[in-house]
Amino acid sequence: MELLKKFRLDGCNTVSTPVAMGSMLTKEGEGNTVDSTLFKSLIGSLRYLTITRPDIVYGVGLQSRYMETLKESHWLAAKRILRYISGTLEFGLFYSYSEDAELYGYSDSDWGGDRDERKSTTG
Repeated sequence: MELLKKFRLDGCNTVSTPVAMGSMLTKEGEGNTVDSTLFKSLIGSLRYLTITRPDIVYGVGLQSRYMETLKESHWLAAKRILRYISGTLEFGLFYSYSEDAELYGYSDSDWGGDRDERKSTTG
């Protein structure tokens, strides 16, 4: 996959979830400042991928909150999503045309999970 090659993650150790359990990112973050151009390119590519990979939507949305104040902790969390994708390349949705197609959607909320503004993740 081109995305993994671009960020030099071919043959990386895979993970079973796109977001680490119990991880709490904040705007301040931890570590040194990261190149924002590279991070924004990665998040943009991941946003495009969410069309066929709804399993990464939460993680990508979470990372999108930190586009302006980037630290190493944000970068490592974004790379975790790539490591997850690397291990789940066979996952994804295939959309086909049908006159009688129906689409169902479900959502969950994370009340107060945003440590910076204390807003719900879904709204």
